[in-house]
Formats: sequence, structure tokens, C-alpha cells
Amino acid sequence: MKDVRTWIEIDAKALRHNAEQFLKLIPPAARFMAVVKSNAYGHGLVYVAKALLALRSFSEEGWFGVDSIVEALRLRREGIKNPILVLGLTLPSRLTEAVTNGIALTISNFDALEVLAALKNRPPIHIKIDTGMHRQGFLPHQTRELIKLLKLYKLFPHGVYTHFASAKDPADPAYTELQLSRFQTVLAHFDRAGIKSLIRHAASSGGVLLFPESHLDMVRIGMGLYGYYPSEGLGIRDEESGVMLKPVLTWKTIVGEVKEIPKGSYVGYDGTERVERATRIAVLPIGYWHGYDRVLSSIGEVLICGRRTKVLGRVSMDMTVVDVTDVNGKPKTGDEVVIIGEQGREAIWADEIADKIGTSQYELLTRINPLIKRIAV
Repeated sequence: MKDVRTWIEIDAKALRHNAEQFLKLIPPAARFMAVVKSNAYGHGLVYVAKALLALRSFSEEGWFGVDSIVEALRLRREGIKNPILVLGLTLPSRLTEAVTNGIALTISNFDALEVLAALKNRPPIHIKIDTGMHRQGFLPHQTRELIKLLKLYKLFPHGVYTHFASAKDPADPAYTELQLSRFQTVLAHFDRAGIKSLIRHAASSGGVLLFPESHLDMVRIGMGLYGYYPSEGLGIRDEESGVMLKPVLTWKTIVGEVKEIPKGSYVGYDGTERVERATRIAVLPIGYWHGYDRVLSSIGEVLICGRRTKVLGRVSMDMTVVDVTDVNGKPKTGDEVVIIGEQGREAIWADEIADKIGTSQYELLTRINPLIKRIAV
């Protein structure tokens, strides 16, 4: 890249490979929702959506799950006609846009139900049931009242769904099984009330891998789509069973400056790190504004010339310093640096970095600045 200092590469082949890994696990009749919320987990909403449309088994029937009406409308502006479900809150002032653009909305509380009932033209809706996650959703004991109001307001849901709290944990299936049982009870109430032909969905990546009985009519694949197992234990188990995922995102920057500093020099803000030898440093034009977490100060690593190089001192807002003293070939200004990804025989992936700073790959990836240029490779 000649025109930017840092950029994201999206491996479209890896993305489609991951989708196919999940498609082979679900029943032929089950729909596949690609969860592209939050800028496709930091990967780039439009890039990911268009890359998936090139996959024949997804392109015609595949759904997209987004967080907001804003993300949904962006996909529509890009000419994407596939079904879209907004998983998060939609403000009453944006309901008309959903109707006009054929966007399905999540309805998860009685207030939202009443607002919807007041509309002459209504968007398609999916009812969210809270079976134990305790975020959005009608509680199971509210099902009778919910059904009563749906009939009173002449509302006809297209779907009903729930979300598992811990389906990614292979060591503790009991809570997921409890949630699924509660959901099945709610579904039975809908069926007895004559509300049929609903798209029922519960399983995300972990649920698809561990709980085949939860596949139902549609599955929602998020993190697995981007090449990461929802949990380490799950990854080990499914690599053995033949489910192999490939990370999709590579984050790169360049060496902005190289120089020698003498033994005993302090590096960065507040003098938190002092070098114990004459040190050759490289200054990288990225920092916590770009999404390289400040917690990586003095412990982070990046790849230069195929070798791991340690972060020195505090990560700044727009700059990070690394120790390249032992890197063969003497890195120079303009050399490519890999923050997340592979270079030579070395690799640093998001789950490794996340583990180092006590968070998850979910947070790490979604916090990469959305203004950074993304390119499909």
C-alpha cells in the first residue's frame, strides 16, 4: 500500500471457506444468517457482505444480521437485496425506513410492540425471547400476554428467536440445554395459538458446533465466520472433528522511523520502560486511536521481517515503538509490519493478543478503528 500508513486486508477466500464449514453442519433446509453487525466484527460491513454473495450456497437465500437500521440501510444502498434482520434496538423514528426497505426488526418488549401496533404500514418482525441471557427479550412467563397482544394488534411475526449465554463452553452444556428447553416451551405456546410458519432460530457459532438440536430453521454465524472459535476449548475439539477455520483479517502498518538509542534510555510517556542495552527502535504510525490497545504497552508484539518484535514503553495515541535490535536485515523506513496476521513463519492472531491483555477476540477485533482502509485480497 502506497497511500496509507495502516490498512486491513480481508481474505475473501478464507471468509467463504469458514461459511462453508458451517453450511456443511446444518440441515439443508436451515437458513444461514451471516452476522455482520458492528462493522462485521471490525472486518468491514460491505466487504464481508459482498464477499459472501459470491458464495453460491449463500447468495440466494442467505440472511444478514446487523446491529442497527443504519447498518441495514448501508447494505441496501450497496444493492444487497438479501433478507436483513436488525438484532439491536430500532428507534420509533426509524421504523418507516425499515418498512420502505424491507428490513426485518427485532421486537423484544411490550413498549416496542405498542409503537409497532400504531403504524399503518409495518415492517417484518422477529420476536426475541429471553430464555436466560437476560438482555433483550420477552420472558417466558410473558408468552401468553405476548400472544394475546399480537392477535389484538393483528401483528404477524415472521420469526421468533433466542440467544444462548454460554453455548460456546463444551464443559458446561446444562445452561444451554435449559435455555433451549425454555425456548421450545415458548414455541409450543405459539403453535397452539395458531401462530405458525415462524422462522425459529437460537444457535450462533457455538450452538451450531455443540448443539445440533438447536439448529432449528436458521442459524446465526458471527465469530466463526471470521475464523475464530468462540472459545479455546471449542477450537481444540472441532479441529479434531474436521471443522477448520481460517482467520480472515490481517492488520498491517509500516515502519515510520528507525534509530539507535543508548543504553539506559527511557522510551515513551512517563518513562515506564528503560532499555538495558544500546537499542535499535522502530516507530510505527499506529496507536490506541487505531485500536491497538494501550494495555499492550511493554508487552505487545508485532512482526517485522518475519520476526516478533516487542513493544517498548507506552502505546501512544498514534504511535508505538518496538525493539528491532535483534531483527536480521536491519528494518528500514517503509518496511511492512504485521500487527495481526502472518509474516514468514510467524503468526500473531487476534485471540493471542486478546489473551495477553485479558479480553476476547470479539472486543479486540471490533475495536479496530472503522476508518482504517480495508481491502479485499
